Amino acid sequence: MLLVRTRLGPSLIAGTGLFAAEPIKAGTVTWRFLAGFDQLFTAGQIRELPEVARQSLETYTYLHGASGHYIYCLDNARFMNHADDPNTAGVHAANAIEGYDIAIRDIEEGEELTCDYRLFDAHFERKIGG
Repeated sequence: MLLVRTRLGPSLIAGTGLFAAEPIKAGTVTWRFLAGFDQLFTAGQIRELPEVARQSLETYTYLHGASGHYIYCLDNARFMNHADDPNTAGVHAANAIEGYDIAIRDIEEGEELTCDYRLFDAHFERKIGG
């Protein structure tokens, strides 16, 4: 669940992006996994869905490798794009789904929020080409 004000807009990285709607100071918690809000799916649950729903979940979820669960952010966090030099980073205990993201530097209002998919999405190759 996003904990900072954001908006969606056209991204120079890919399609739609998530942008800061306020200045965000380094160290600010920007997102936190919230059970009951952020959704967990198993591969079996996704396989049973109609094709259109499967395609949407494959685009907007990330695969937590240790648990095998697909995590779907119910809010606009699902539009955060990958960057090799991101402005947010995850803080997670080993093998735990629960965790949070922080701004690793000051982020200006209007700046796109980014993360490094390689650090948390077991299917990052599908999204960024490895």
